[in-house]
Amino acid sequence: MRIFLSLFLVSFIWSCGKNIDKGELFLPDGFSSTVFVDSLSKNIRHITVNENGDLYAKYKSLNNDNSLAAIRDNNNDGKADTILNFGKFKIKSNESNFEWAGLLETGARVRNGYLYYSSELVVYRVKLDDNLVPASEPEVIVIDDHDHGSHEHIAKPITFDGKGGLYVPFGAPSNACVNPKRTPLTPGVDPCPELENHAGVWKFDENKLNQTQSDGVKYATGIRSIVALDWNFENECLYAVVHGRDNLFRLWPQKYTRWESAMLPSEEFIKIEKGDNFGWPYCYYDQIKGKKVLGPEYGGDGDIIGRCDQFKNPEIGFPGHWAPNDLVFYTGDDFPSRYKNGAFIAFHGSTNRAPYPQSSYFVAFIPFEGGKPTGQYEVFADGFAQIDPIASVDDAKYRPMGIAFSPKGGMFIGDTEKGRIWKIQYNGDKDKFSAKDLAKMEMRKLNSNIRTPDKEKDKIEIGSQYEYRDGILFKLNKPKVVTAGQELYNIYCISCHQGDGKGAKGRFPSLVGTDWVTGDKKRLINVLLNGLEGEIIVNGETWNGYMPQHSFLNDQQITDILNYIRTNFGNKASEIDTDEVRSLRGKKFITMK
Repeated sequence: MRIFLSLFLVSFIWSCGKNIDKGELFLPDGFSSTVFVDSLSKNIRHITVNENGDLYAKYKSLNNDNSLAAIRDNNNDGKADTILNFGKFKIKSNESNFEWAGLLETGARVRNGYLYYSSELVVYRVKLDDNLVPASEPEVIVIDDHDHGSHEHIAKPITFDGKGGLYVPFGAPSNACVNPKRTPLTPGVDPCPELENHAGVWKFDENKLNQTQSDGVKYATGIRSIVALDWNFENECLYAVVHGRDNLFRLWPQKYTRWESAMLPSEEFIKIEKGDNFGWPYCYYDQIKGKKVLGPEYGGDGDIIGRCDQFKNPEIGFPGHWAPNDLVFYTGDDFPSRYKNGAFIAFHGSTNRAPYPQSSYFVAFIPFEGGKPTGQYEVFADGFAQIDPIASVDDAKYRPMGIAFSPKGGMFIGDTEKGRIWKIQYNGDKDKFSAKDLAKMEMRKLNSNIRTPDKEKDKIEIGSQYEYRDGILFKLNKPKVVTAGQELYNIYCISCHQGDGKGAKGRFPSLVGTDWVTGDKKRLINVLLNGLEGEIIVNGETWNGYMPQHSFLNDQQITDILNYIRTNFGNKASEIDTDEVRSLRGKKFITMK
């Protein structure tokens, strides 16, 4: 079997000495990991722990049934004994229904005897009691009452300042304030009207019910998308890690290379003070150059600064597309003192770095002293993906998402792929912990899921040098000449739908074995020509996102891409003729769900 030998060897060495299936992650010396709970029934997102040690996990629910898991370790042996799913909520007001099925995604915190949690449109709370599952009915704290055409960047992570303030992001409903969305060579709207009610953080009263955005105070603006935020009680400031914009090469190929598009822009670790402006959509932070530069939609070319010198810079700029999905400051005493008041970040993993390896899939730590970061990040927990390199997001076995600390000791890390939660404990002498205990974790920065990829040597060119067979990545003995359709797919489609066509769970639907690809030709042609926005069902799963229109491609290019996806990834459908594309261009077509 012609499996890519070096890939196998790297993966073996990468995991040598660790049994990940038994919960053994790569951690600094003195730390250990075990599986607290395995295979929860749904994909879990954020997690939180009550004062009594009960853990609550936020599901990404598909139908609003059982959107939370309540988990208890009855005998304190470090493993879950009781797991109860609960939370069937579809809150309605007298005027409209503010909830969508399938979108209970992020946000879970325990605060003053309440469990606060959120969907993408509503922040709830429920009073905790002696029962593992609270008996009371949930209350609605904040309602996102906007008319959302798609669910782009509207996750609602939450945090508190300890003085009655609740902080909620309202993400930008686009990539860079462009209409139509994500269309190549299209200038951005200037000034961007989305900044009025989106792309920022609002402050609310944590105890007031049924607030809408107008009841809150805009705290900061110019922030594209936040899934991870927390309050630092040492310096009394709000912090977040921002998802940077996408598709520099796909949208502006004359200005950016595929390598630049993989590395940029930065995922920004920011300190947020009232009135701050971080510059979206006009600017982005380039962590390689160490400065904010003007976005291509506003006349930038990767070097021009322009108006960007007026906006606030991040504390640290992480590489692009690492997907920071949780941020928690550590305030306990169980870990060595270097971790006190420092920030832990769960990097969920990239999807759109092709042709370079997908990156992150680990938990980082940022040391703080005197209320300020001391320097660069550290790798705290790694080994989740279990493969190196990661070509398509679905290759990763586990992806870290949620972080929580128990008042009874221990750190929890939750995974979105298999429903696993690890428990991390420190077993060494806290007074003797030193930089030597971190040395092996610094070496993990050499793995391809973390290191800066070489512009040539680290390419994973699907179709010419590599191919998927039964879900396994193979290296070909001899490079193949790719078809026109695959070459176009690798430019315009692979960042979302991946090299294996399986998409990214919860974000981009699969192209494998779906009637959307192998069925009605007219519907498929229309999707590529005119885009698609709103709820659809693909292989039994509900999706509500945005597919950009590709009418900028000519009829032959549209034909080539569609014939490629109809005859690959295990699909066996008849080919589309260029005349069929030409006959539908410019015509309205009602896309059935």
